[in-house]
Amino acid sequence: MSRLELSAEQRAALDRPVWSALTTGHRALAEGTAHARRYPAAIAPFAAMSDDSEAAWSELADFAKKDVVAIVTPAPPGDLHGLAAWFSACVRQMVAVEAEAPVGDAVIETLDQRDIPAMLELTALTKPGPFLARTHELGRYIGIRDGQRLAAMAGERMRLDGFTEISAVCVHPDSRGRGYAQRLVTALMTAIRGRGETPFLHVIEDNHAAIALYERLGFVSRATLCFTVLRQSVSP
Repeated sequence: MSRLELSAEQRAALDRPVWSALTTGHRALAEGTAHARRYPAAIAPFAAMSDDSEAAWSELADFAKKDVVAIVTPAPPGDLHGLAAWFSACVRQMVAVEAEAPVGDAVIETLDQRDIPAMLELTALTKPGPFLARTHELGRYIGIRDGQRLAAMAGERMRLDGFTEISAVCVHPDSRGRGYAQRLVTALMTAIRGRGETPFLHVIEDNHAAIALYERLGFVSRATLCFTVLRQSVSP
């Protein structure tokens, strides 16, 4: 397997993937100011700050007045500046060092607006991570059907200069063991590589089966980051 070779600038961008995406590849979607930015609430809960200043935390707190916000940081946040942590988890960031040809012969479809109900149903059942009514607007989402049912899906989420994140990889419980996840992930890897970009992804640290699959497909672990869902504190 090839070694993971990244410049200091690339490492810094990947350490703060949400901020990097909202200031580069997805800046047209960004809401907020110079200190804190977020995706539209109907697309994704992710938000990020330019730094750890009081001004940045104040603007992040404004986002949390109406919705929960999720941040991804190199280390667990210390002082939450009056916000409350609703959920937190360690996530492993993995970057593809090799391009894999799509495997299997299951027919892949590009998913669109008409597939939103099926996508929401599948992600609600399998819980691959945040997926909302407009999440599909972040990039290309693809799927495999078993008859009329959407049996598996995966897609592109955060986009930052030179990198595209693969996300929402999920398979219906009745369709597991058929190689659908491999087929979808390798198809996305090929497409991302074809644009001259590098695929990366995030997976919960204790999801050993998924990590093993991604390693077989050419991903290597780069860092452990902290995923934290924040909301406004409720006074007693």
